[in-house]
Amino acid sequence: MLNRLPDHEQLYTHLLRRDPEIDGVIYVGVKTTGIFCRPVCPARTPLSKNITFYGSPDEALAAGFRACKRCRPLDDPNAPGVLIDKLQRLVEENPSRRWSEDDLRDLGVEPATARRHFQRRFDMSFSQYARARRLGHAFNTIRKGDAVIEAQLDAGFESGSGFREAFSKTFGEAPNKARAAQTFAMDWIDTPLGPMLAIADDAHLHMLEFVERKKLEEHVNRYRKHFNATVLPGETRALKLIRKEMADYFAGKSLDFKSKIAGAGTDFQNQVWDELRKVPPGVTRSYQEMAERIGRPTAVRAVANANRLNRCAIILPCHRVIGADGTLTGYAGGLWRKQWLLDHERRHTGQTLL
Repeated sequence: MLNRLPDHEQLYTHLLRRDPEIDGVIYVGVKTTGIFCRPVCPARTPLSKNITFYGSPDEALAAGFRACKRCRPLDDPNAPGVLIDKLQRLVEENPSRRWSEDDLRDLGVEPATARRHFQRRFDMSFSQYARARRLGHAFNTIRKGDAVIEAQLDAGFESGSGFREAFSKTFGEAPNKARAAQTFAMDWIDTPLGPMLAIADDAHLHMLEFVERKKLEEHVNRYRKHFNATVLPGETRALKLIRKEMADYFAGKSLDFKSKIAGAGTDFQNQVWDELRKVPPGVTRSYQEMAERIGRPTAVRAVANANRLNRCAIILPCHRVIGADGTLTGYAGGLWRKQWLLDHERRHTGQTLL
């Protein structure tokens, strides 16, 4: 049992906040379920009386608790996914904070490790990520009608000229013109099939692609230019929803999605994508069937092309469209993923692949 940390009620206060600063320091045993978790576990926080705190996973295991499958407390807290999640939460808690290498070391994180992991995931260092979030926070502040000087100070810029220069370089507009500008938030979603890049505004999902997709960067840049928008790391209601829905999908809890997708295609493409969302999980259709269902029986190639240009994998389930002879045909994420997704849905719906 812990004796070097605060008492139970103080730890419980940290737990209620899902405080990332104690992640990897304490572990939470839940008496009612027999499961132990990390303090940042997204599951509902148990009552204080139903919790025992431990100083290591070994202590929790020795007490008879088993590891939570959602927050994976046995994972190395400095593993890339765990470390990035922890630092992202800290940045979101205080977007205006300027992070130093000493701040990271105080958390037990080597600056070089943080830099390497963020570079691989976001193509920017942790310090660049935190700076982008400060500017993104300033952008949203201005969009809400606050004064530019307030946004500047909230973002941690003492110099007005420095703020204007950094802001204009990032968003292509001076701060006083930001109310007419547009920005999307991006995030990385880990899945059993590999990481996916999600891009969204507050209400709509704009993109969900496997990061290994060919020419993904070109795809993102083309879409960004279409909307004349800046894409930055961030958080929105739409991103929170899609993360939850993706977790439920891969866990087999729900194969349906309620996420709203932003319209960005031609009338024909949108018609094909609307029809795609009507294909039930575990069911497959041919391109010919899709063409017939939208009233364009001779437009098989156009349907296949619209399928290829789908920018929201899994939600717009192009993996459920197969060849007329029943074979799996092109899938931007790779045919092995297409097969996995169909098998996954078939297991949870009892459907037979046709």
